[in-house]
Amino acid sequence: MAAKKILSSLLARVILAIILGVVCSFIFPEPLARVFATFNGLFGNFLSFFVPVLIFALITPAIAGLGRGAGKWLGMTTALSYGSTIVAGAIAYATARGLYPTLLGSTNTVEQVEDVSAGALTPYFEVEMTPPFEIISALLLAFTLGVAMTAVKSDVLYEAARELEGVIMKVIEKLIVPLLPLFIFGMFLDLGMNGNLKTTMLSFGKVLVLAVVLTLLYLVIQYVITGAIVGRNPFVALKNMLPAYFTALGTSSSAATIPISMRATINNGVRENVAGFTVPLCATIHLSGSMIKIILFAFAIVYMSGLNVSLGLAIGFILMLGITMIAAPGVPGGAIMAAAALLQSMLGFDEGMVALMIAAYIAIDSFGTAANVAGDGAIALLVDKFSGKDEGAQAPADAAEAKGGSSRATTV
Repeated sequence: MAAKKILSSLLARVILAIILGVVCSFIFPEPLARVFATFNGLFGNFLSFFVPVLIFALITPAIAGLGRGAGKWLGMTTALSYGSTIVAGAIAYATARGLYPTLLGSTNTVEQVEDVSAGALTPYFEVEMTPPFEIISALLLAFTLGVAMTAVKSDVLYEAARELEGVIMKVIEKLIVPLLPLFIFGMFLDLGMNGNLKTTMLSFGKVLVLAVVLTLLYLVIQYVITGAIVGRNPFVALKNMLPAYFTALGTSSSAATIPISMRATINNGVRENVAGFTVPLCATIHLSGSMIKIILFAFAIVYMSGLNVSLGLAIGFILMLGITMIAAPGVPGGAIMAAAALLQSMLGFDEGMVALMIAAYIAIDSFGTAANVAGDGAIALLVDKFSGKDEGAQAPADAAEAKGGSSRATTV
């Protein structure tokens, strides 16, 4: 019950932050708005520094706690995430092929697009915070140590990993979560005061609306299928993920939303150990919302420019894109930056087309990220369902309770 109250309170604060950010963008003078831009720059840099540590601290004990089946469930989570991303791309491609002749007609592309961030607020000062290691390095290190601990049964190292997890959780609970609504307010304040963003959205408006609608429809599809498999009401499960959805809508970062995703996923009945494993991992590799946006935007430009892209080439592009986007996890707009090389090498985009892609993508980056994050909850439900059949995947907390012991309550 307490978890639900926290989630409801945070959801209300996030929605209020979004509304206030948009409203204040019309009335705030620039000097005052730059104060919030300065805070966002500092907080964003801190998140960039902290997220790799967070991922390492959460995934390492979670993998170790899954027992000898860790490798199997790691493979399952990866396969489900990649499969969901590819299916999303296929649906987006089919939608583009079916609707664009009617939706776009004889529309021509705009060859020259201004930098969408050119009108963004500038902070008064910045402080560079270099991460101790890259996110991919954190994932690899967490996987290696977690799986190794299951093999050698190192109790001392496992307890140390659990203690590190507790420390990181306290930082999340006392620092990051309380400041997230303010960060979201600053994001929407900046977006509202950015004139180039409005121009870009108007020039690519129909495709932008289609992308938002399709990401929402795909979420419903994900949860209907998941609900049928795990025996849960799909709409209740999706409702429980709304705090994570709206937080990601403001931060445009799956990684920054991990604490909220963890809370929502556990509130959906997923075991803490499984949630601690799947949510941080899916934040990096499950990119269905981003895939939908990129495919819709890319093939809108293909259609409007008269480029010849065969079905085979389109399938290859989707398969490669699902892998390439992992190169830039947790960074707002990172997916499209990582995809730029593929757009040029595989689809034949020139610099003007890539500029239009980047501008349109960043304009509604948060909607794709929010779909990624909310979809992570469906992946977690499936992994929890299947791992529950494996005795080796029992969470340490469950094992402790079975022996009459006690376990640390989650703060996520």
